[in-house]
Amino acid sequence: MDLPVNYNETHYTERRKVREEYVNLQRGKCCHCDYLLIGQPSPSIRSKVINRKLFPANFFKYPVHLHHNHDTGLTIGAVHNYCNAVLWQYHGE
Repeated sequence: MDLPVNYNETHYTERRKVREEYVNLQRGKCCHCDYLLIGQPSPSIRSKVINRKLFPANFFKYPVHLHHNHDTGLTIGAVHNYCNAVLWQYHGE
C-alpha cells in the first residue's frame, strides 16, 4: 500500500486497512507517544486533561485512530485515541 493516503477521500473500510498498515510500519507503536498501541499512551500524554465534550460520542470507543493532517487530508500514522485527542485539543492537529 502506498502511504500516505488522503483521509478525506478514503472510505472508512479502506481507512481500517490504512491504519493497520501504519501499525505494522510503526511496529505496533503510537506515532505520537511511541508507546505500544495495545496499551496506554505515555504518562506525559495521560497527564493532559481532555475535554471529552469537544469530541464525537464514539471518539473514544475505538482505541487506535488514524491520525491525519486536517489541512491536506494526508494520513500521518496510527495513534492512541487519547493521543489523537491531545493532538487536536492542544495542538490543533
